[in-house]
Amino acid sequence: MDEKKTTTMTTEAKELESSNGGPTGETLLRLVPLGLCLGALVVMLKNSQSTDDYGSLSYSSLPAFTYLVYANAICAGYSLLSAFYTAMRRPATMSRAWTLFFFDQVLTYVVLAAATVSTEILYLAYKGDEAVTWSKECGVFGRFCHKATTSVAITFGAVACYVGLSVLSSYHLFSTYEAPIPFLNKGVEVAALPGC
Repeated sequence: MDEKKTTTMTTEAKELESSNGGPTGETLLRLVPLGLCLGALVVMLKNSQSTDDYGSLSYSSLPAFTYLVYANAICAGYSLLSAFYTAMRRPATMSRAWTLFFFDQVLTYVVLAAATVSTEILYLAYKGDEAVTWSKECGVFGRFCHKATTSVAITFGAVACYVGLSVLSSYHLFSTYEAPIPFLNKGVEVAALPGC
């Protein structure tokens, strides 16, 4: 009987330790997008090119790339804060689960929007659009386009991490709820389509 009690206490202690503090897998997973966002941020901040014929071009010349820089900075800051938040020794509560779920969703969409808008600008820079007389700028500013592509690719890596974090936080949140109570009238059949 003492052995069973000890085993139960050990299991409870492990659950408490894994869910309440220390560098857990979730905490480490929250640090991965920090590195990716900072990498994409640095690459884009250092991205500029000058030519004698066409002048100079930097990320700040294009609002989409400026948005990408800001989005990566915000997401890097959130990654650091959320890693500290998940590493703190606190009991798992509903408000904590909702907080992580909400901010994970918001930041996932922020960084996804920044990456997709920047991808559209890069597409136009590489391919141009003859219908509106936009030329292919990457023929002139090749180095700039290459660095911008690298930054956007790294940002999509961060998007993948944020999608994983969103799935994880939604699992943590919705696993705290109990299964719904079955309908009281078990004998009542409901048609899938009206009139069937």
